[in-house]
Amino acid sequence: MKFRPALVLLLAFTATCVIAQSAADLGAGNGSRKAASWPLKPTATEAQAAQLSARFLTRFHYDAQPLDDAMSARIYNAYFKLLDGEKVFFTQADMAKFAPLKTQLDDAIWNQDLSAPFSIFNLYVQRAVERMGYARGLLKQGFDFSTDQSYTFDRKNVDWPKDQAALDTLWRQRTMNDWMRLKLAGKDDAEIRKTLDKRYAGYIDRVKQLDSEDAFQTFMTAYAETTDPHTDYLGPRAAENFDIAMKLSLEGIGAVLQARDDYTQIRELVPAGPANKSGKVHVGDRVVGVGQGNNPIVDVIGWRLDDVVNLIRGKKDTTVKLEIIPADAGVDGKHEIVSLVRQKVSIEEQAAKKKIVDIKDGDVTRKIGVIELPTFYSDFGARSEGDKDFKSATRDVAKLLGELKTAGVQGVIVDLRNNGGGSLAEANAMTGLFIDTGPVVQVRDSKGHVEVQGDDDPGMAWSGPLAVLVNRGSASASEIFAAAIQDYHRGLIVGEPTFGKGTVQNLVDLDRFASGDSEKPQFGELKMTIQEFFRINGGSTQLKGVTPDIAFPKNGDDKDFGESTYDNALKWTQIAPANYQPVANLNAYLPQLQQLHDARVAQSPAWKLMLDELAQYKIMRDKTSISLNYVTREAERKQQDALQTEFRNRHKAIDGTDAVLSDDDNALDDGLDANERSLKSELKQEKDAKKAKDVELNETAHILYDAVGMIKVDPKLAAEVLPYGGKFSVATVADKAAPVAAPTAAH
Repeated sequence: MKFRPALVLLLAFTATCVIAQSAADLGAGNGSRKAASWPLKPTATEAQAAQLSARFLTRFHYDAQPLDDAMSARIYNAYFKLLDGEKVFFTQADMAKFAPLKTQLDDAIWNQDLSAPFSIFNLYVQRAVERMGYARGLLKQGFDFSTDQSYTFDRKNVDWPKDQAALDTLWRQRTMNDWMRLKLAGKDDAEIRKTLDKRYAGYIDRVKQLDSEDAFQTFMTAYAETTDPHTDYLGPRAAENFDIAMKLSLEGIGAVLQARDDYTQIRELVPAGPANKSGKVHVGDRVVGVGQGNNPIVDVIGWRLDDVVNLIRGKKDTTVKLEIIPADAGVDGKHEIVSLVRQKVSIEEQAAKKKIVDIKDGDVTRKIGVIELPTFYSDFGARSEGDKDFKSATRDVAKLLGELKTAGVQGVIVDLRNNGGGSLAEANAMTGLFIDTGPVVQVRDSKGHVEVQGDDDPGMAWSGPLAVLVNRGSASASEIFAAAIQDYHRGLIVGEPTFGKGTVQNLVDLDRFASGDSEKPQFGELKMTIQEFFRINGGSTQLKGVTPDIAFPKNGDDKDFGESTYDNALKWTQIAPANYQPVANLNAYLPQLQQLHDARVAQSPAWKLMLDELAQYKIMRDKTSISLNYVTREAERKQQDALQTEFRNRHKAIDGTDAVLSDDDNALDDGLDANERSLKSELKQEKDAKKAKDVELNETAHILYDAVGMIKVDPKLAAEVLPYGGKFSVATVADKAAPVAAPTAAH
């Protein structure tokens, strides 16, 4: 049987955030977007891109649905959910005004007339500015916190406010809560008023910077994700960032930027990037101007983060000038000019990494290798062009496995927690590192044709004991890998049930099919579901995900996070199994491993602490409202403070760190938004969190420790649980990496 690779994408998560701006990698553009003119109006290019997307979605999507009045109503609901999911900007009167558009959005797309969705977006911007202006006005008079009012902050399941008066009441409560949080954190009234006024003014500034591209991106996301949860429209800039994320490289200066107040600040430097190598750019520096080559420097104070990024990225070997205020000089410090030559920069933070965990029990210590894989990445472009050194997750993992073998590890953990997917070809090839040959996944297209894809390359990169660590955030390509490892009995699946995404997406470059002679991308890309994948046992990961062999406690997010939370997710189905045979029988020692695990965690202070933190997280997560009475809130604060102190002390006793619950809802609230804290303190907090003991990973390593011990003392058991009866020696097995043949893909 010959298995044919395919260049397709498996990604679980897409999201549109209309206003928020966060960290972004630097690297193509020689200018920012023009200032928005109000009201926002769609361009002819955007209207054409919408119609072109509809043609593809209604004809070539795996579950193609007509763009008609029924679909229009679903798009309408999705659009308002993206714009005002918490129902804090629009009133019922606004919704009544827009109700006739419910069945007109299909016509808007087909007729290339997007005035209707843009009218909605324009009112959203107007309402957002009005609400923040109203909140700023409330700050002048202060609040009475002696009443018994409460604020319902989780508004997903409530209706829009009835009228302007109800909206004012809601925003008074929101603003009171913002004030209360800062007051409880020890801020005085003057400081609170200054902090909140600056926060709300900044929000207004960001809203006013929204432009036609933002409106169009949001509307098209509503349409695409109404078709199915993992189909998405990517505008030119989003498509560029997606490409960077997949190939883990870009052409730029090698830094990570973050928006703070009116400034763009250096958050991180890539070790081998031009910025770091120059010695003239440092974490915390503020970028206040950007120039191209010998051209004048453009002032970027107050700019959107993505516009600044767009100026700094550029072609390799070109020069960019940065006007910088050094981190230690303060905002009134002397400006410095730094010239940097852009280069190709690798984003190693998202690349596969290895480490060794030493597990000791009595007098016996065993080395367990860990490979952490954040995503199934691949540089599709370099691969199709025949570049022998193209970036590949499988290649990197194969190299790391070789290094772990040289170091003498006795078991390997592949950590796929929060790995949301990536390349189907990489998931297929990576499975091949752990089996000899055979099918890995079955893929069915919209016509019902099933193709079996798998590994033709003999040998294994690792033939010893294996565990795959997963959680709810492990999705798509991660589920293909974990399911194949489980079906072959090649390794133990440990952790939480996975996300449950069983669909395959392909990228459609709309510029290839649109009329126009511009060399610059204009129409964006469509990430469209084209297939469904199935396990080699015939089952699907869709909705059900992969169930671990040894289960760890759930964190409770499955109610809000995962394929089963989507109303329009595909149903679970199954097909005939592929022609395969398990390579071992892990059931021969799975019950014993489960017993040893249960006994160990029952006596583990770290495990008990993790369970207590999870229980507290669930309590906080399930809250939907909060008191606006100061005495009540102060008492609650003291309880939380005592609980966090207890957790902190227990962490210190266990691993010597000051770690506390990392989730914002559980950490002691300082009342500040993320970009209002100092960068220095934020980076320190992240660094400290990384030092905290990884209880789940440590327990998985203990499980492999037990497995190795059983294998060593029982040759008969070893022949059952090691792949292919143990005929492949860990020390002598041939190295194996990803195939280099260029895959093909239908667009």
